[in-house]
Amino acid sequence: MSRDEKCAFTALGDAAADWEKLRTWTMPFGRFQGRPLYNLPAEYLCWFEHRGWPSGDLGRLLQIVLEAKRQGADHAFDPLRKGMP
Repeated sequence: MSRDEKCAFTALGDAAADWEKLRTWTMPFGRFQGRPLYNLPAEYLCWFEHRGWPSGDLGRLLQIVLEAKRQGADHAFDPLRKGMP
């Protein structure tokens, strides 16, 4: 396997892991505690962007959700909303 193939494989693995976390994680604190991350309002995510993202995976996932919403790709989360296994 070439170096480029290894990088692509790693990126796909990371994306799959992120998708699984987005499918199962809910907001652990605050006004929207218990709400799935992909259902958080963009305004709330922008607040974190200005005030500072939570550390670790949570902050990274919130950034992914905000970017998807900004790019008009919120529909990408529809399978999760419909209870994709």
